[in-house]
Amino acid sequence: RRAMKKKPGALTEEQLDEIREAFSLFDSDASGMIDIRELKAAMRALGFEVKNEELKKMVEDVDNDGNGTIEFTEFLGMMTAKMGEKDSREDIEKVFKLFDDDNTNKISFRNLARVAEELGENIDDEELQDMINQADRDGDGEINIDEFYRIMKKKGNFLEDMSSDDDF
Repeated sequence: RRAMKKKPGALTEEQLDEIREAFSLFDSDASGMIDIRELKAAMRALGFEVKNEELKKMVEDVDNDGNGTIEFTEFLGMMTAKMGEKDSREDIEKVFKLFDDDNTNKISFRNLARVAEELGENIDDEELQDMINQADRDGDGEINIDEFYRIMKKKGNFLEDMSSDDDF
C-alpha cells in the first residue's frame, strides 16, 4: 500500500495537532473561540511574531460573523495559510543557498552562470544579466534573498522561466 502523499500547501497531521493544541491552550474557557489578545499569544507559540495591525486584519479577514473573535475553523484556515508561507520561504531560502556558493548572501552574475552551467542550461551572458536585472530591485547588480523570494513566488522556476522564450 502506498502512503498518501501530502498535497502542496496541505498540513501534516503533526502540524494539525500543533494548531489544535495552540488553539485550545489559548481558548482558556473552552468557548471554541479566541480574541485578538489570545490570537497573538497563539501565533507566538507557533513561532510567528505578528504586529497588532496585522492581527486586526487577520481577524477581520476570517471573522465571518463579525463578532471580533476567531472560531477554530477560522483559526485553522488562517494558520494553514501562514504555515504554507513559512514552508515555502524555508524551501526558497535553501535553493538560494545553492546559488550563493560563496556565502555572500547575494546571487552574483558568477553564481548564476555556474548554476546555469551545472544544470546544462545554455544561457548567454546577456541573458544572464537580463535575469539579474529583472530580479534586482535595489540596483546593486546582485540578487538578495528577498529579491530571489519575490521572483520565485512569482515565477516558480527561476532559471527556466526567466530564460524561456515565448516565441517558438
